[in-house]
Amino acid sequence: MLFKSAEDRGQAAAIARLIYCNPFLPERLDCEKEALGDDYVPVDPAWHVGGDPPHGRANLVTLQHRAEELAAAGRRRLGEQRGGAVPSAEELAVYEDLVLYLLYYRHREVFEQLILAQPRKLSQTGLSQAFDKFVADVQHFFAPAGGAAVPFPEAIDPPHLFACFFQIRRAFFHIYNNIVGGSMPAARLRAAAWQSIFTHDMRRYRRVMFDRMTDITTLVTGPSGTGKELVARAIGLSRYIPFDAKTKSFTEDFAGSFVALNLSALSPTLIESELFGHRRGAYTGALEDRAGWLEVCPPLGTVFLDEIGELDAAIQVKLLRVIQTRTFQRLGDTATRHFKGKIIAATNRDLGEEMASGSFRTDFYYRLCSDLIRTPTLREQAAASQEELRSLILFITRRVIGEEGAAGLTEEVFEWIAGHLGPDYAWPGNFRELEQCVRNVLIRKEYHPASTGSSSQGDRLADDINAGRLTADQLLRRYCSLVYSQTRNYEETARRLGLDRRTVKSKVTAAESPNDETRITNE
Repeated sequence: MLFKSAEDRGQAAAIARLIYCNPFLPERLDCEKEALGDDYVPVDPAWHVGGDPPHGRANLVTLQHRAEELAAAGRRRLGEQRGGAVPSAEELAVYEDLVLYLLYYRHREVFEQLILAQPRKLSQTGLSQAFDKFVADVQHFFAPAGGAAVPFPEAIDPPHLFACFFQIRRAFFHIYNNIVGGSMPAARLRAAAWQSIFTHDMRRYRRVMFDRMTDITTLVTGPSGTGKELVARAIGLSRYIPFDAKTKSFTEDFAGSFVALNLSALSPTLIESELFGHRRGAYTGALEDRAGWLEVCPPLGTVFLDEIGELDAAIQVKLLRVIQTRTFQRLGDTATRHFKGKIIAATNRDLGEEMASGSFRTDFYYRLCSDLIRTPTLREQAAASQEELRSLILFITRRVIGEEGAAGLTEEVFEWIAGHLGPDYAWPGNFRELEQCVRNVLIRKEYHPASTGSSSQGDRLADDINAGRLTADQLLRRYCSLVYSQTRNYEETARRLGLDRRTVKSKVTAAESPNDETRITNE
C-alpha cells in the first residue's frame, strides 16, 4: 500500500481531485472540505476580485502542507515496494495526481513572475534554472531510486507538464482579474470561461485536447456592456503554449497573442482588408500589399471578432470558409493562405431572430456555436443582494481614483443609487452604465440615466391598468413591449418574463403595430 491508512488514502484522493476540478465551481470547496475535515476554514464560495485572496488563504496553505506529507510518505513506500508487489493502478493514479497538485503549488511563483513580465526576477537563465528544478522535482517523486520503473497510468512528460501548469496559472489569473463580481451569475461566467479553455474534463485535456482547441470557435453572447470582450480576452490569453526543453523557453509569448476587431465600426471593405489583407490596387486606396490579422495571427494566437451579428452576408461566407478549411485569400489575390489561430466571436444580437429573418446565415452560425458563453446582465448580478452592487462599485472606484478615497466614493455612489434609482433599476447599459454613473457622481454628485422612452411607456401602461382599459391579451402585449424596450433583446425579455421567445416576439410586434394603441383607446 502507498498510503499508511484508509484515512490517508481518502485525504490524498480528495486533494488529488483538486488538480482537475474547475476552481470557479463549488466542487472545489467540496474537495477542500473532504480533504481537510475539521481543519477546513469557511470561505466565500466564489473566488473573485474583492473577496478572499486566491492564494495564501488558510485552506490552501494547509492543503499544500498535507500534500507534502502524503507525497513524501507515498514516495518512501513506493521505493520500499520496488522489486516486490506493485501498488494497484488505482493507488498509483491517486499518488500521481497528488504529486501533480503538489508540483503546481511548489512552482506557482515561477508562473506568476512570467505572467507579470518581471524579467529582472526571472531572466532566461532564471527560467532555465526554474525548469531544471521542476524536472528534478518530477524525477524525485516519479522515479525514486532503486528497482524497476513504476507503471504509472499517465506518461509524465516534464516539458508538457510545465506548459500545462503555466497555462493553468495564466487562465486563473486572466479569468479572476477580467471577470469581476461575487454573485453566482458572475461565478458561473468564470466557470464557463475556464471550461472554454480546458473543457469540462481536464484530465482528457492534458492527454489529447491541449493542442486541438484551436479548431473550436467560441461564441460569446449577451447584452451590450456585459463584458463580452473581457471574457474573450481571458480565454485568448490563456491558450496552451509548448515549452521547448532544448532551448528551455516557451515557443511563443502569450502577451501579444490577442487581437480584437469591432466589426460594427468598419465598412465591409475595411473589414475584409483588416481580416484577410489585400494586394496593392485591390481597391481605391490600397497602395501596397498588406497582411490581414488572420495572416498575422500566430498559431497560438486569437482573433476576437466583436459584433459578429453585424457582418455582411458575403463576408459571412468567407469567414465560414476560414472556419471550415482554415484557408483564405487576400483581397485581389488568388494565393491560398492558412489561418492557424483561434477565433472568438461575440454579439449582442439575437442570432436566432437574425437567422429567422435571413440576415444571418444558419450554416455560419452552426460553425460558430461549438462553444457558447452567455454574459449575465448587471441586473442579474445585482439581484442577489445590494451588497453585490456595492462590491462592483468599489471595484470601479478603485480604478477611477485609486485605493485611497475609493471607500468614500463607493458609499456616495451607492447612496445616490439607493435614493434616486432604487433597488429595481434595470441598468440597461449594464456594467458600462455603472462605470459612467460612478464618474457622474464623482464629478457632479448626481447621475441621471438617459431617457429611453420606457418610463413614459410604463406610465401610460400603469394609467391604462388603473383605469381598467386593457384586456388580458392587451396587457401582456404592452408589458412585453415595455420590458423589450429595456433589454432590446427577445431572449433576455423572454427570460425575464418566463415566456417563450417566439411568444414575446409576437406580442411585441403586435404592441408596436400602428393600430394597437388605437384599438386600446377605442375599446
